[in-house]
Amino acid sequence: MKWPAQRLTSGSKKSFGMYDEASKLDAQGVDLIHLEFGRPHADTPDHIKQATKAALDAGIVHYGDFRGTLSFRQALVKKLRDFNKLDYGVDEVLVTNGLTHASFAAFMAAIDPGDEVILLDPYYPQHIGKTELAGGKVVIAGLDKANNFAISKEKIAEKITDRTRMIVLINPANPTGRVYTRDELQNVADLAIEHDLLVLSDEVYEYITYDQAQHISIASLPGMRERTITCFAFTKAYSMDGWRVGYVTADAKLMPAILTIAMTDVTHVNVFVQEGARAAVEGPQDAMLAMVEADRRKRDIVVQALNQMPGVTCAAPEATIYAFPDISGTGRSSQDIAMAILKEAHVVVEAGSFYGPAGEGHLRVCFGSESEARVTEAMERLSRFFNAL
Repeated sequence: MKWPAQRLTSGSKKSFGMYDEASKLDAQGVDLIHLEFGRPHADTPDHIKQATKAALDAGIVHYGDFRGTLSFRQALVKKLRDFNKLDYGVDEVLVTNGLTHASFAAFMAAIDPGDEVILLDPYYPQHIGKTELAGGKVVIAGLDKANNFAISKEKIAEKITDRTRMIVLINPANPTGRVYTRDELQNVADLAIEHDLLVLSDEVYEYITYDQAQHISIASLPGMRERTITCFAFTKAYSMDGWRVGYVTADAKLMPAILTIAMTDVTHVNVFVQEGARAAVEGPQDAMLAMVEADRRKRDIVVQALNQMPGVTCAAPEATIYAFPDISGTGRSSQDIAMAILKEAHVVVEAGSFYGPAGEGHLRVCFGSESEARVTEAMERLSRFFNAL
């Protein structure tokens, strides 16, 4: 039997980064501190678990609406209105298997072969694979690295052609930890409107902001609701990464194509898990706020420690669970340093180059993935490593 050629995109070739390298040492029983994987450390809040258990006991175990249960989508419509200042109807919200599935459905629905998709460098590598699977071409536009990775209207504008279909935005930003200002978002909006482009906005870190930084959904800007596909998830803020539940919002004109992809792909999301996610939205927010505060404390530990290491400087991230220290002062590549840290300090961090050319000279350090004690120990190990260089 002749099998079809494997369709392996450039994005999928680098999907796992340092995780693969660390797995080899994990298998040998080495005590690694994992600061490479973007997962929350805390357990899922108990009221979310209890709502899911209650749904099972109530027999909520059968097929549901392809779009997500009506009660859940109604809760999401209220959340979008109250928190994001977005006015959507229940049929303009689609429940998905996490944000990864939400963005996959959006790419497959919106991108035709030959379309160009602009990613802002440093970018999230998965977006390359999804673009290429849809037949699109990735075009890289640099952020303003000298200005704390700010959005540059000029750098984006020079990459727009008559084949450009979409600009991809991550706000708050992975890996830089930026929260984009209204002016920065307006720059993207102006270009999207002028050139009749779509914007895909990944907002998984919307709740995880620090120091009064304000997250703004670009779809709330004038003229952007009808051309923005916004993806959300419960992964980070509610520590529900293994639950695989998220959602996507889009104008009624865009949603049928996205829904067709999603229901062909998975039919619909697990119905009793949706009851747990609804409890996250409608229930008390104290546990989520406590987790964000714990992340803030760990951020401060990491930033303070990194800035005391020779050859390293680190701006305090405004959001997310990542620090993005500059290690160019060591004179070594980010991949070289990340591998050396793994082998010598037994701490796993991601090379900045994993996130594109602009990430070279940086590391991504996930302070959200371990306890405060383990993060502190990791900084002690890194301090010994950098002082020994």
